Amino acid sequence: MRKIDINHVIDEAKFRSFHWNVLFWCTLIIIFDGYDLVIYGVVLPILMDQWQLTPIEAGSLGSIALFGMMVGAMTLGTASDKFGRKKMILLCIVLFSLFTFLCGFSQTPTQFAVMRFIAGLGIGGVMPNVVALISEYAPKKIRSTLVALMFSGYAIGGMLSAGLGIWIVPTWGWEIMFYLGCIPLILLPLIMKMLPESLGFLLRDNKDTQVKAILAKIDPQIIASNQYELVRQDVVTRKIPILDLFSEKRAISTVAFWISFFMCLLMVYALGSWLPKLMQTAGYPLKSGLMFLFAMNIGGMVGAILGGRMSDKFNLKSVLVIFFILGAIAITLLGFRSNTYFLYFLVMIAGAATIGSQILLYTYVAQYYPMHIRSTGLGWASGVGRIGAIVGPMLGGILMQLGLPHYQNFMAFAVPGIIAALAIALVGLKFYDTSKIAVKS
Repeated sequence: MRKIDINHVIDEAKFRSFHWNVLFWCTLIIIFDGYDLVIYGVVLPILMDQWQLTPIEAGSLGSIALFGMMVGAMTLGTASDKFGRKKMILLCIVLFSLFTFLCGFSQTPTQFAVMRFIAGLGIGGVMPNVVALISEYAPKKIRSTLVALMFSGYAIGGMLSAGLGIWIVPTWGWEIMFYLGCIPLILLPLIMKMLPESLGFLLRDNKDTQVKAILAKIDPQIIASNQYELVRQDVVTRKIPILDLFSEKRAISTVAFWISFFMCLLMVYALGSWLPKLMQTAGYPLKSGLMFLFAMNIGGMVGAILGGRMSDKFNLKSVLVIFFILGAIAITLLGFRSNTYFLYFLVMIAGAATIGSQILLYTYVAQYYPMHIRSTGLGWASGVGRIGAIVGPMLGGILMQLGLPHYQNFMAFAVPGIIAALAIALVGLKFYDTSKIAVKS
């Protein structure tokens, strides 16, 4: 009986309707995820006026959801290595969709904070799981592109949030933006039916029939009959200790990923939360401030797709370093008043280099770790990164409270880009292997 290596089948497969299905549903989930997350930056100026919030209070309120995301990434994001990716994705959708909807009924900052925290659990938990799922099924030669395409849904969701905010918030109020968050909950039965489970998880539970059915969709020519045996390697285990992320000379790379995630998400959420307000403070009206946020997410989508294509052709590590450096330059220049169209261009570059880099980081981590600890690696990198996401809005609030010159605010947001570039440059470095040193008697 011939043997079939599922990793080889997936790596060498042609892009088929099965891959389209996985890409579509994962992208749709990320679109809603991005929408739910960017809402706060859209409604922030209104909430500050309505609830009489100081900049520091507003920044802290924005960080509540991000704290939830950190907890969600580290728990729900890593739990799929034990319970399965599909179950965790569905649970996360319920959390972020239901509690985003309930945010619209909040009457006080405290009520709003509680709902945003619980929604954040789902937002943070779903990201590493969908990245791990699509990375597992994507053919090797277009893996970076597919992950980047899927994660561009994050920017699309942000654009939807900013675009609808321009139209809805001034006329009908901020609450409707949150009511729209219930749409994924309505689609949940369809997502449950269409989204496949992880092959590694199915193999671990000895569900060979389901594995073979999925393999037949991935490559009908190789899997022509059921007369074959599955090669069981790199299979999910029942308990994945975090120490596995530091074994087999992965320590430096793991720490470097954590630092780069922290710095990248700090920039993403600092700009996402405060860009409209900063531009308003600089003399632009509310609609113009929201348009800057819209442009930032357009840049994020373009940067993710372009970066994914570049990473498949060249080197993902080099692409990330270049993106972070360009982002730091663009964010610094935003602090100096210039032509409006040039500012929009800089905002798009900043979006490409921050949101786009965040997406490429997920791709890099998913490719770096083996399947059996992929969700754990993604979950912990994302979770540590969420600490940066928490710091970002708070940092913006502190800077606004200090009343610094406009350009200094943006310079402070640019520094993490340089640190992230240096951290990524360390990925792949290993401790010296002392086991190869001959011991002389």
